[in-house]
Amino acid sequence: QVQVVESGGGLVQTGGSLRLSCAASGGIFSINAMGWYRQAPGKQREMVAVFTSGGRTVYEYSVKGRFSISRDNAKNTVYLQMNSLKPEDTAIYYCNLEVRRVGAQWDDSYWGQGTQVTVAS
Repeated sequence: QVQVVESGGGLVQTGGSLRLSCAASGGIFSINAMGWYRQAPGKQREMVAVFTSGGRTVYEYSVKGRFSISRDNAKNTVYLQMNSLKPEDTAIYYCNLEVRRVGAQWDDSYWGQGTQVTVAS
């Protein structure tokens, strides 16, 4: 059974930094796409930064130059370094992984539990 655990959210002042982590474990053969999404109150969930299965790195326009996504394949972990945070970055952040389980013929999508990021003005 694949488990996905997020960590690293919290409360920070405008201009501050946070680093989110998302680690997957349990019967994983490969992870073919990894990314971060966020959902602010009253808004739809939106993509923040992703590694696509085709090898591209994509950022949402408003976070370009401030956020950086990285991965450690050996640890099945994806990170989101968030710098120069703004109040409008306040949201629950979720990681999403496209996982090929051992013995499976297709990828399954897994979401983390979500971690709150609050940026105070």
